Amino acid sequence: MVLVTGATGFLGSEVCRQLILAGKNSIRCTKRASSVVPEILLPFQSKIDWVEADLLEIDTLNEALQGVTQVYHCAALVSFDPSLKKKLIQNNVEGTANLVNLCMEKGIRLLHVSSIAAVGEGKPGELINENHHLEETPKDNAYAISKYESEMEVWRGMAEGLDAVIVNPSLIIGKNAGTAGTGQIFETVRQGLKFYTSGSCGLVDVEDVAKTMILLMESKISNERFIINAENWSYKSLFEETTHYFGIKPPAFEAKPWMLELAWRASALGTLFTGKKMGVDKISAQSASRIQDYDNCKVKEAIGFEFKPVKETLKAICEVLKG
Repeated sequence: MVLVTGATGFLGSEVCRQLILAGKNSIRCTKRASSVVPEILLPFQSKIDWVEADLLEIDTLNEALQGVTQVYHCAALVSFDPSLKKKLIQNNVEGTANLVNLCMEKGIRLLHVSSIAAVGEGKPGELINENHHLEETPKDNAYAISKYESEMEVWRGMAEGLDAVIVNPSLIIGKNAGTAGTGQIFETVRQGLKFYTSGSCGLVDVEDVAKTMILLMESKISNERFIINAENWSYKSLFEETTHYFGIKPPAFEAKPWMLELAWRASALGTLFTGKKMGVDKISAQSASRIQDYDNCKVKEAIGFEFKPVKETLKAICEVLKG
């Protein structure tokens, strides 16, 4: 029996879909009572054992793990809102710790989805790889803290005998995201974006992330972590390519770091006075001007994997959003 946590999410649902298509007949997925089954899994309802379980509730989690031999841990709260720091730590760190402890107890193999947010930054001109680690916990980035500490729980488990693999995906994109999550980037461009930034990011198709996860789970690899990244793109090139597929003009003006600094501070003031979240947040504003390029050699060599060209994914995303 295979268990997928976070199966109602963007990545988790794709992992579940691919497992079913690969012939896995015993799949159990956790969800909250309020969660909605994603559209891509509706055709496979008869093949999925849905269970309501909360990672913070040991009893329900323990019950969900009965008879399970492999766990794909995709569940996580994603937010860059500093006011949610306590909730992020509780959901992501404590929930992962509970899962790690039960997997150790039951001899279950675990594949943990971490994030590039837990990897840290490289020196100028240097590709970031699996040997990079956060030099210090970023106090202003609650999400990065939660993912870093969650990953540390898995490393703690591996030191105590847990059979596990960690993946650190870059920015996960795909046509099924719609206008949620990373889909917001492309919808914003579609609506008309005037500015681009000087930074860069790693991009990877959600289907490739799921494929690498399954290949790693089925391998004999253990006690390792892998950056999952297809290509590195400057934001300027990303926006230009996207506008090309939309058939609209690309952003013409560069948003300088000082402009982004003003933008997030103005947004913070607006939020303070109105009580509503406004504009760009501090973490996103600062990341937009950073060069963050990632090395994918380790995973390609480990499982002989070749990533889908990002241009293909961008074209598919834009076709869906154009309707």
